[in-house]
Amino acid sequence: MITLGCRLNFAESEAMRTLAAGRDDLVIINSCAVTAEAVRKTSQQIRKARRLRPDAEIVVTGCAAQIEPERFAAMPEVARVLGNREKVLAENFARHTSVSPEPVEGRFADRETGFDKLSPSGNFSPEKVRVSDIMAVRDTAPHLVSGFAERARAFVEVQNGCDHRCTFCVIPYGRGNSRSVPAGLVVERISSLVDEGFEEIVLTGVDVTSYGPDLPGSPSLGLLVERILKGVPALPRLRLSSIDSVEIDERLFEIITGEPRFMPHLHLSLQAGDDMILKRMKRRHSRAQAVETVARIKAQRDVAIGADIIAGFPTESDEMATNTLALIDDCDIVYGHIFPYSARSGTPAAKMPQVPMATRKARAGALREAVARRKAAWQATMIGTQQHVLVERETGLGHAENFAEIRVDRAAGSAADSVVGKIAATRVTGFDGATLIGETA
Repeated sequence: MITLGCRLNFAESEAMRTLAAGRDDLVIINSCAVTAEAVRKTSQQIRKARRLRPDAEIVVTGCAAQIEPERFAAMPEVARVLGNREKVLAENFARHTSVSPEPVEGRFADRETGFDKLSPSGNFSPEKVRVSDIMAVRDTAPHLVSGFAERARAFVEVQNGCDHRCTFCVIPYGRGNSRSVPAGLVVERISSLVDEGFEEIVLTGVDVTSYGPDLPGSPSLGLLVERILKGVPALPRLRLSSIDSVEIDERLFEIITGEPRFMPHLHLSLQAGDDMILKRMKRRHSRAQAVETVARIKAQRDVAIGADIIAGFPTESDEMATNTLALIDDCDIVYGHIFPYSARSGTPAAKMPQVPMATRKARAGALREAVARRKAAWQATMIGTQQHVLVERETGLGHAENFAEIRVDRAAGSAADSVVGKIAATRVTGFDGATLIGETA
């Protein structure tokens, strides 16, 4: 199994691993389409897999496969291309299958964004390309609650798809429209994972804060989190994956700021810190709203903030870039997922005046440096404090409640393997330039 991209992909990879159990002759590549570079890396991984496993059957799936099936079907290394709907069907991983997909035609048709409607692929048989119309998917497939489990942390998918149309993004065309998993199924799955010994659950999806409108009664994400905490009292730690700050309702706000079992760490989909760029991205928040939301949260609880930020979006001037750079301090961002803008064919942003790539990379570098400085200063404040670390690896490496990475030294307590998957009270004693170091209290 080779997985690229987001946590949701990793969760679904584990579901596919189960579906393909016993297929030692199979290599599954779960692709990402968020940037052109991600698509390029998928092709690179396909060629590498063929070199390492010349006799294996290579199956390509994920968002890049959903959006550009012909591209991967044309590669001689690839045996099959599965869409995001098809990758959760057990029959598609059997050695001999005959299930045909729905027609490929129309999967990109969208007048609002101007995506070109692609014609069906007449060059490849249904046995090689199985990609149906993701926009027609309305149900929540069983895999949505299968989760992804490490030895310490489990990822549970509660939502998939996206109803928004940011001008830079192709992901809705890989994932389809937003759909949610009923709360009862989520609670049942999390309860099962806790019974198996997992100490932390991360709720994940494509647009997690859009959870609920498609379900009876239109429950919010805040209500789902409330039900989880109430329905699984033995769950020690709960986190959210990336969320939209503008969709944090009052119920969720109260949980974030006042519930000790909800971890004090948020990763926000901010994307930019300039209002004109946000408008051209078709984002739903303003700069002031993002700053105000963070300030309001941090006034009530010390919550570590992470953010997704795009550098060098089309039309971005030096002044606009400076506004985004200032957002690092204004929102106290200590975790940054920062990358230069990547034009995706068919999106409105690809038709806008482009910033030179060298400028995009330089701006991304400046943003990363700003986050690194702020993170280092923040890490220094933790030396001498006691943190509760979920140990995730035999090396003693794990994360505190605020997601600070801390290594619990083997010499400080029990053998590392005996505490993997457990929460250890840890006194932070130092910093090695990248990771905090601690010893069991």
